[in-house]
Amino acid sequence: MSTIINALKSNLPEGAILTGESLKERYYHIWKMGEPLRAKAYLLPRSTEEVSKICSICFEHNQKVIVFGGLTNLVGSTETEGDEIIISMEKLNQIEELDDRSRTMTVQSGVILQKIHEVANAKDLMFPLNFGARGTAQIGGCIATNAGGLRVLKFGMTRAQILGLEVVLMDGTVLSSMKKIIKDNSAYDLKQLFIGSEGTLGIITKAVLKLREAPKARSSAFLGFNHYEKVVDFLKYIDRGMGGSLSGFEVIWKDSYKVMTGPDSSRKPVLDYSYKYYVLVESLGADHELEHSKLQNLIEKTIEEGRAEDAVLAHSEADLEWFWTIREDVKVLAEQTKFDQHFDVSVPINRMGSYVDSVLEKLQASEDVHNAYAFGHLADGNVHFIVAKHNSSDELRLWINDIVYSPLEEMGGSVSAEHGIGLHKKEYLKLCRTKEEIDTMKMLKRNFDPKGLLNKGKVLDV
Repeated sequence: MSTIINALKSNLPEGAILTGESLKERYYHIWKMGEPLRAKAYLLPRSTEEVSKICSICFEHNQKVIVFGGLTNLVGSTETEGDEIIISMEKLNQIEELDDRSRTMTVQSGVILQKIHEVANAKDLMFPLNFGARGTAQIGGCIATNAGGLRVLKFGMTRAQILGLEVVLMDGTVLSSMKKIIKDNSAYDLKQLFIGSEGTLGIITKAVLKLREAPKARSSAFLGFNHYEKVVDFLKYIDRGMGGSLSGFEVIWKDSYKVMTGPDSSRKPVLDYSYKYYVLVESLGADHELEHSKLQNLIEKTIEEGRAEDAVLAHSEADLEWFWTIREDVKVLAEQTKFDQHFDVSVPINRMGSYVDSVLEKLQASEDVHNAYAFGHLADGNVHFIVAKHNSSDELRLWINDIVYSPLEEMGGSVSAEHGIGLHKKEYLKLCRTKEEIDTMKMLKRNFDPKGLLNKGKVLDV
C-alpha cells in the first residue's frame, strides 16, 4: 500500500476511504454508471476539518485531487486518468441552519438542491436556483460552476444567491467567511473567486444561501411564433406588462418541441406543430387571481394584436406540471441516437435567431448528424444545442464544435453560458476570453494551487 494511502487511513475515520475493488462500485458521471471509476482512492469526508486534513496530506505528497459533487456536469470536469485521489462531497450533506428571520440557509456543500427547495418551502421561503437536475445536483457543484437554470431572468445566476462561503485550499488552509449579511464592502470579496472556478482554486465545503419569500402564485403560458423578431418583441412586451413578476422565458425550436412532445416522450403537446418557436413564460407573485388575470389579459392582447400566432394558458397545477416538464425533460433529445454532443452558449439576444438558424442548417446537412436540437433561456441570451450523431469520431466532434463555436468570437458570445469549461471546452476558452484575462486566471490558479494538484488539467493548463 502506498505511503499516501497509509497517511490518509491513519488520519480519517474507518469507512472514509475506498480503494481497490470498492472503486468498481463508483463512477465519474451519472450517465456513465456502467464504467468503473479509475482512481487511487475515493474519499468520503464528513467535515471541513477532514477535507483540510486530506488536502494537506495530498499537498505534502504532490498528489493530484479531483472533487466530486452530484456528477451531473456536461464538460468532463470529473473525468479521471486513474492516478488521482477523489474527494467526494456526498457525506457533507447537512443543512446546518435555516434562519427565517435573516432569510438565510447554512448548508454543507453536498446537500442536494431539491432538498434545499423542500426545506425552504416548508418555511414559506424559496431558494430560486432551479433546473432539471435539481434532484441530483449538489449545492457545492452549483456554486463551483455558477449554475444558471430556469429563473436567471428574475433572480440571477448562483453567484447572486450566495452570502457566505467556506473553502479549503489545496495546502489545507481553510478560508471561512460564513456571514449572513448582504452588504459587506470590507476589501476584497474573496468568495467570488471560488464561485464559478469549477473547483480549480479551492474546495467549497459550506455556504450561506440567500432565500426569498416564497411566491403564493405561479402562472405560465405556452405560445407559438413563426418569426424570431416577434419572439424578442414579445419578451419586451410581457416583461414590461407583468411589472417585474416575469421569472421565466424559455424558447424551444420546432424540431426540439416535436421530439419533446412526440411518441418518444411521455408528454403530449400543448400547441400543435405549426410553429417555428415555442415560448414558455412564467410569472411569480403574491396573489394568484391577480397574476393569472394579468397574464391572461396580456396573452389575449398578444393574440389580438398579432404578436404571436397561438397561445395556451395554464389553468391548474396539473397544467403547470405538464408545461414545465416538457421543457425540463431534455434527455429525450439525447436519446434519439446512441451518440450525442451537448452545448450551452451565450449570444446577444438580437442575434440568437440567425445564429441558431445557421448552426442548425449546417449541422443538419451532414450525413453524420441524425438531427440537431435547440432550446434555451432566451431572456438571458443562453441557447442549448443537443446534437444527435451517428458516430463518436473525434473528427466529427471537432467539426461540430467548430460549427457551434466559431461564430461566437465575432458576436461577443461565450462558449459556456452556465455549464463551465471543464476539460471539453478548454481549447475554446480563447474565443471568449482575451489573452490577458487567461493569463490573469493562470496567475490566480498558481497562487491558490501552486503545485497545480487540484482538478489538474481542467479549465486551464497550468
